[in-house]
Amino acid sequence: MSVPLRSLFASSVLVLAMAAAAPVQAAPQYSEYVALGDSWSADATLTRITTEFVPAGCAQSASNYPHQVAKALKPTVFKDATCGAATTEHLYKPQNVLLGQNPAQFDRLTKNTDLVTMGMGGNDAELAAAVTGCLNLAPPPLGISCKSRWIQGGVDKMSQNIADAKVKVAAAIDEIKARSPKAKILIVDYMAGVPEGKGCYPKLPAWDVDIFWLHDKLAELATMERTVAQEKGVTVVDTYHGSEGHDACQAPGVRWVEGVIPLNPGDSRLIVVPFHPNQLGADWQAKRTLAVIK
Repeated sequence: MSVPLRSLFASSVLVLAMAAAAPVQAAPQYSEYVALGDSWSADATLTRITTEFVPAGCAQSASNYPHQVAKALKPTVFKDATCGAATTEHLYKPQNVLLGQNPAQFDRLTKNTDLVTMGMGGNDAELAAAVTGCLNLAPPPLGISCKSRWIQGGVDKMSQNIADAKVKVAAAIDEIKARSPKAKILIVDYMAGVPEGKGCYPKLPAWDVDIFWLHDKLAELATMERTVAQEKGVTVVDTYHGSEGHDACQAPGVRWVEGVIPLNPGDSRLIVVPFHPNQLGADWQAKRTLAVIK
């Protein structure tokens, strides 16, 4: 049965109109995104652990900033290697954790990787251990100050550790460039998790002199991350500036980093490991990262 020419013309016009109206699926800005880092990039959690990319012992949050960035960018391939307690050593070799082993984080990189975020260096500098060592369960004048253990003969060992960590972070950037030459590399620094002032019992139980010292060391660590990124010609994500006033001593719903009691009633989406970003902090890290990318 023959079809009238007028009907064919009408059908063709309808098909063209539908094609023009159909939404165009834009290609992803980045095809392969790999996240590297320690617990402040994993946004180490006690309640929303994901084992999609790493063992449960990494305490990686399903809503950490790498996951949020990947959700916004929609890369074809996403791999999140971040793991609690990781040092730069675990970029090159496996990390044994509770209930498994996290493969060397660099193993996730390929020649096709075109976006890399890395938050690393705090554990190399032993700053996390220093925070724990500065805690006094009883308020002053009971207990002892931790600052005197780190500064001896006028030499601040933590500052030396941060300088040593800078060399390791710089070497890691070189390795990323070698393994993934097409990648845009973002170095994510550390937030201001400790106030510039007094401690706060029981959330952050430490002597005021130690709180001042810890605040300065966190600032020094963040400055190191920004400096090494600039020296290596890669992009820095500055999460430190803008996070002041959201430290562990602030009220629920205001603080972005938790203290000894890691529970924020103002934002109960994520119960975190003590002295780590809560969900508000993870959201801030993601916002700053996406602002730099876009």
